[in-house]
Amino acid sequence: MSADQKWLLIRNYDLWSQLTDEDYEELNIVHNFVEARKGEYVYFEAFQHNKLYFVKQGYLRIGYIDDSGREVIKEIIQKGELFGQITLEKNSLNGEFAQAYKSDVSLCAFSIEDFQNLLQKKPGIALKYTKQVGSKLRQIENRLINLLNRDVKTRLINFLWQLAQKHLAPGATAVCIPNYLTHEDIASLIGSSRQTVTTLINELVAEKLITYTRNEICFPDVKKLQNHEVVV
Repeated sequence: MSADQKWLLIRNYDLWSQLTDEDYEELNIVHNFVEARKGEYVYFEAFQHNKLYFVKQGYLRIGYIDDSGREVIKEIIQKGELFGQITLEKNSLNGEFAQAYKSDVSLCAFSIEDFQNLLQKKPGIALKYTKQVGSKLRQIENRLINLLNRDVKTRLINFLWQLAQKHLAPGATAVCIPNYLTHEDIASLIGSSRQTVTTLINELVAEKLITYTRNEICFPDVKKLQNHEVVV
């Protein structure tokens, strides 16, 4: 990827969108641009990892290896999201890995120290970053509440509702999104089994809440999901 293409990807990211050309030159943000091939690990079993990442393009699986040696997926994230040491502390990521998924990925990576210096120079970026981290922490909290207090179908509906909200245009009630999730992925993310997820997705299709194919997931009327006690 050329320097100009990298520059364009970075500038399209909301966190950097208001920086001037002079800011980009001074901060040398393009120097932190990272690419990873499909299936490549950005990091694996990370302990005391010292980096923060912003996804510019592609999908990543975030997970860990359990005691039986099985991969457990915690998140599948995409363009516009962040991962790594989001609290800017050198705490353990508990053996977490991050892997390019479905396609090659483009990232912007900073060491904790470099990013803290950037935030000190640019308070506007610091404010945007604080809001983005707050939103991510609320999503994590909601997911934990759902796992503890909701039945599997409600967890699935809530997961799909949040997925639709990420892509829903202002004022729209219907949306179709690329289907980058397998039933196994969804099962891992909502704490269920692949067989149960398959059965429940078929039920949601029969109820006309979604249409589901290998290539895309469509929500004919996102508001209908709100009638199933979705936690936001």
